[in-house]
Amino acid sequence: MDALEKREKEFNKLITIVSIIVPVVVAILFTVKLPNVNSLSFLPPIYASINGITAVLLVLAVFAIKNGNRKVHQNLMTTCIGLSLVFLIMYIGYHMTSDSTKFGGEGLIKYLYYFILITHIILSIVIIPLVLRTYAKAYLKKFEEHRKLAKITFPIWLYVAITGVIVYIMISPYYVHA
Repeated sequence: MDALEKREKEFNKLITIVSIIVPVVVAILFTVKLPNVNSLSFLPPIYASINGITAVLLVLAVFAIKNGNRKVHQNLMTTCIGLSLVFLIMYIGYHMTSDSTKFGGEGLIKYLYYFILITHIILSIVIIPLVLRTYAKAYLKKFEEHRKLAKITFPIWLYVAITGVIVYIMISPYYVHA
């Protein structure tokens, strides 16, 4: 096994661990309510905006690479990963200090909301290893493998980012503001 294969194997092990730990920790933290801490109820529009910005940057990153601008593509994708981390921290903070908001819509809109929400949640878990593996392929300069994986990763990540905004817009009328 050469050094590159060894390094990729190490990355894959770390990616697997992170991809398991993040959703488990998020699920556990959802059960934790911090006592005597002010609600962070101002965060949902901020982290929804982060999702929107991420969606735009993902599209711009694709245009950059299609136009041969690898450095801009790399910077945009690194920014998207950073924004996703900021989103995750805010999302956890909000749910540790605020009660969950119930969707108040009825009829068809309720089914549509829950369909979008459930697919958003499931794919937000699926996207973690996809993003990390895609990024690792580029980091290791395995660009052909990176391209193949990115064709799967991009539409899923874009869907998660866009549906994050849609979920916020649909549930925002039901938030209780402190």
